[in-house]
Amino acid sequence: MKIALLAGDGIGPEILREAVRVLEVLRGEGLKVETEEAPIGGAAYDVAGDPLPAATLALAKAADAVLFGAVGGPKYDALPRDKRPEKAILGLRKECDFFANLRPATVFPELAGASTLKPEVVSGLDIMIVRELTGDIYFGEPRGITGEKGSRMGFNTMRYTEAEIRRILHIGFRTARQRGKRLCSVDKMNVLETTQLWRDIADEMAPEYPDVSLSHMLVDNCAMQLVRNPRQFDVVVTGNIFGDILSDEASMLTGSIGMLPSASLDADGKGLYEPIHGSAPDITGKGIANPLAQILSLAMMFKYTFGRADIAARIEGAVRKALASGLRTADIAVAGEKTCSTADMGAAVIKAL
Repeated sequence: MKIALLAGDGIGPEILREAVRVLEVLRGEGLKVETEEAPIGGAAYDVAGDPLPAATLALAKAADAVLFGAVGGPKYDALPRDKRPEKAILGLRKECDFFANLRPATVFPELAGASTLKPEVVSGLDIMIVRELTGDIYFGEPRGITGEKGSRMGFNTMRYTEAEIRRILHIGFRTARQRGKRLCSVDKMNVLETTQLWRDIADEMAPEYPDVSLSHMLVDNCAMQLVRNPRQFDVVVTGNIFGDILSDEASMLTGSIGMLPSASLDADGKGLYEPIHGSAPDITGKGIANPLAQILSLAMMFKYTFGRADIAARIEGAVRKALASGLRTADIAVAGEKTCSTADMGAAVIKAL
């Protein structure tokens, strides 16, 4: 198993370090794992003048999977757009065709009280959001800013091909088939022709998956329903921009964005695995970042790319045991609870493992 380790910026190196410690335990038990590190994001710009150097991209392409930390920081905000750290993750998605983003939003029983919603609303929550990742308005052409100051115009293009829509909907249907067999396709068909096509194709494909119940929901209603009654959802499938917003909203139902992993897959199951939070420059170097989303991303890697659901379940179980022991990083602690360091939380997971 060849894994590219791309720590990136901010708390990326701190949290990736704890996931690598988990890998070392597994390697010590005989699991054959090879890892290689490379700079990415702002760290890569600092040494190579490019957020995604050719060598880093080559490593990502050669690996079986990529374990990714985070990129970005205020020191890079003034750079030209094509040199900013965020271009690295967009470039990896496009160059490696990581088109299917899987973002689970799961509430651990021990953390139900950490959510800003009432515990009875979020207890038992288990949603999977499937987001298309390489199309839509983020990548559509033409795009740009034109005109002189005082009369400038910014424009972006939302577009999807039928092939792009079909392949992400297949992922949505198959994911639902492995879970509760309920798929909610989210669009804005009452306004956007692009998403009318999306809904039409979803209906055309539904007979291919007779065991999966397909429903549709407009994106604004979905945003409301996620707060009102989130447990009504099993699997949600949607486009790039809607998925970006809804998955971040869903993450906060769990109490902390620091708890949620993600997988970005290509057609063959190769994936990039990363926590959904950012680089958190405000806490960088303080040793207080939550490493659990990174460790759970590692679990997703074993499940989806390496087909080792047994290892994934073991890692997830170790995380649950660490939480059950009462350890809390600052982001998941409620008032009055003692907090622990990044390293302490990682050590607790390893002990439980």
